[in-house]
Amino acid sequence: MAKRKKSKKSHSSSKFLSYIAWALALVALVLSSILIGYYIGYSKAEKTIEKKQEKVVQNRKLPSKPKVKKVSVNKQLQEVLKNESKSYNSASHEIDNEALANPPKVPLKEVKLYTTKPKLAIIIDDVQTASQVRAVKSLHLPLTMSFLPPRAARPNSAKLAAKEKFYMVHMPMEAMHFNKEEPYTLRVNESQQEILQRVAEIKKLFPKVAYINNHTGSKFTSNEVAMNRLIFALNKYHIHFIDSRTTAQTKAPKVLRNFGLKYVARDVFLDHHMDKPYILGQIKKAIAVAKAHGTAIAIGHPHKNTLEALYESKKLFAKDVDLVLINKVY
Repeated sequence: MAKRKKSKKSHSSSKFLSYIAWALALVALVLSSILIGYYIGYSKAEKTIEKKQEKVVQNRKLPSKPKVKKVSVNKQLQEVLKNESKSYNSASHEIDNEALANPPKVPLKEVKLYTTKPKLAIIIDDVQTASQVRAVKSLHLPLTMSFLPPRAARPNSAKLAAKEKFYMVHMPMEAMHFNKEEPYTLRVNESQQEILQRVAEIKKLFPKVAYINNHTGSKFTSNEVAMNRLIFALNKYHIHFIDSRTTAQTKAPKVLRNFGLKYVARDVFLDHHMDKPYILGQIKKAIAVAKAHGTAIAIGHPHKNTLEALYESKKLFAKDVDLVLINKVY
């Protein structure tokens, strides 16, 4: 049988396809070369740029870190307390034991939910001098100053109080254990007439007084007879009693209830210890009591660390409570 000859047309098509395949392979090779070249060039350029940036950073002077400003008390407060601080080694003379510095375990007020901002009143006890008054007022906070009655060493307390729109009197009362007693301290063995006379003298010295709290007084306030005599005398002159709560055995709640009066007492003692971190912690406790009960009363002294702690707590007061005078929480 004769062999069939391949057609010329088929042979031409095969050659054409081969050419196309070679052409595509060549194009692919060219593209690959371009891409490899681009990648190598880009890497080299990137490294060059990085090296230049490193040199710039090395040659450039790094900016110094911004200085953090320390919280500083205003100059006026620092100035007026230079000498006053020396007179306070401790404020612990006010109370019988350390546990009393904190809020009582049994709440004095019923726990409720309050829709208004809680109120906190801070009493500054032992105010006696012009520099102490200036120091307290330089804070520009509504703090209630409680003035000690005049004595030979500090005779101007009543005159200083007379210049204030609102103040309290910090009346000295007999303590269980206290050596540095103030003159004219009220004692448990004094008669009704003697106590009436002393309250009359206080009213004459401090005509605007409407509130008094006890200075020391752990022995006096724990004596029911003495407290009955005091509240009787204060009622005569329309003066309210605020218990500094210097003893757990205070008879003030019972006596005031018998007179049909409201019992009002200090919740937190700010400066039983005089170091600032402790005082700042006590301020937070006072705010916590106010938030839990709607109101709270704290007591401190015109000591440098106490006033600085109050100054540094301004933002905290503004955020969490209404800081008010004592007549707004009574």
